[in-house]
Amino acid sequence: MVVLSMISSLFVLTACGQSAAPKEAASAASVAPSASAAAVSSTTKPVEKEPRIASLSIHLTNDLLALGITPVGSVMGGDLKAFLPHVADRLQNTKKLGVVAEPDMEALLSLKPEVIYLDEAFSGKDVAKYEKIAKTEMFNLDEGTWRDHLKKIGKLVNREQQAETYIKDYEKQAASVKGLINAKIGDGKVMAIRVTAKEMRVMGMKRPLGPILFTDLGLKPANGVEKIDKAYETISQEVLPDYDADAIFVIVNNEDGAKKLFEQLSSNPIWKGLKAVKAGHIYPIADQPWLDYSAIGNKMALDAAERLFAK
Repeated sequence: MVVLSMISSLFVLTACGQSAAPKEAASAASVAPSASAAAVSSTTKPVEKEPRIASLSIHLTNDLLALGITPVGSVMGGDLKAFLPHVADRLQNTKKLGVVAEPDMEALLSLKPEVIYLDEAFSGKDVAKYEKIAKTEMFNLDEGTWRDHLKKIGKLVNREQQAETYIKDYEKQAASVKGLINAKIGDGKVMAIRVTAKEMRVMGMKRPLGPILFTDLGLKPANGVEKIDKAYETISQEVLPDYDADAIFVIVNNEDGAKKLFEQLSSNPIWKGLKAVKAGHIYPIADQPWLDYSAIGNKMALDAAERLFAK
């Protein structure tokens, strides 16, 4: 009887061991996958889907590019009837939507955008027709600065940190470029003129050019420039000496008439007698990117100034 009792106990213990093993294995199996999933989720970020944005402003288009976002469609430069040259290579896959004053509505519809960015100056009265196509975001580009526009876009596309970093890097570069300019002209007074086929303009304190020269770079405006509270004022060459500028930035439009007009100006005794001309402080700059008041336009203008004044 003792022997039978021992054998019976042995069978019971063996059976208990066999039933416990599968439970432990099952428990281990249920833990392993969740641990693995946790490891994956902690190291892998989901790919952010880029929004399908149609931009009806060349300046907003270039703010988007500064944040690494390429709009699916964009208006073009009004005079060029093409994308601005300094960003054209970045817009090869972007559909052309006409010019801002007359956008191509058929092309816009065909894009099926998720959101449309509008410039209030051109689209403020026609918002309803855009809202029928997609959600719209309105920008008043005369309010605030390009920094404010970039921050607003950054918030809309969930790239606020990129916008802040972009602005900080720009400020640092602007301080460096200002030092290069001061090394050439000291604390001299500055003005910018633009020569077109029909007229000569003194660029004022407002966008596109005033803010980068007199705010971002902190240059001192020539006599009377501070009173031009707009983009520019048309002048005659006879009044150029009144500004008493120590340095002059010159934009000559890329057209035969403008080039001819500047040639005539350059040979005029009035021009030759200017303080800036005598000192060799005439600095030619391109209309683009200098007249593109956007995050990327101003950054490229700083790059150009850096090359110009580092010589």
